[in-house]
Amino acid sequence: MATPVSQAAPAMTWQAAARMIDHTLLKPEASREQIEKLCREAARFDFAAVCVNAYWVPLCAFILRPTAVKVCTVVGFPLGATLTSAKRFETIEALRLGADEIDMVMNVGAMKSGDHARVENDIRAIAEVTHEAGGLLKVILENVLLTREEKIAVCHLSLAAGADFVKTSTGFSSGGATVEDVALMRQTVANLAGVKAAGGIRTADHLLAMVAAGADRIGASASVAICRKLGAPY
Repeated sequence: MATPVSQAAPAMTWQAAARMIDHTLLKPEASREQIEKLCREAARFDFAAVCVNAYWVPLCAFILRPTAVKVCTVVGFPLGATLTSAKRFETIEALRLGADEIDMVMNVGAMKSGDHARVENDIRAIAEVTHEAGGLLKVILENVLLTREEKIAVCHLSLAAGADFVKTSTGFSSGGATVEDVALMRQTVANLAGVKAAGGIRTADHLLAMVAAGADRIGASASVAICRKLGAPY
């Protein structure tokens, strides 16, 4: 569960918060109507991106084409245990169909086995095809399954492989973003990559706490409620 806001959390306008949010709907039962609603909300609040499963990428790309909202999709989701070749194909197809950003799950089992070369090569393969298409890559660490030392190591491997962001969680495991993990990730990558906090961020206090810890992108499904709490008039 996300850590509540601390006294050090910064003040933020709802507009600034919105530009940090990936408005997310990854539930397998999500319907076309719900995805369309997600896109309308993203356009209205000017969120950074929508984050959806790959099946919905063409629809989101069509709806959001007149806006500045990016289309993000997930790869190797939610376990990260698929073959690199499969992740690469997923990525190429998603980008071809209109995705701008890729959130890939790193190979957690390889990391737990100490196979750092496999983890780095897995990330690099996706980074290469993403960047060739002009896209942006975020690497999901799934921190709840890692030790502190493994979190640091994966951040370094992600940087070496060319990732643009490191991300806390899928939201589908046994835990989500924590302030402590975000701070550790920011300290590790410094200004060489972005940090995305995702998983369990449901309130404005949660968002502000993550920003104070060093997050510059937030994955959330409660995005509209968060912005309204911060003063959005609609």
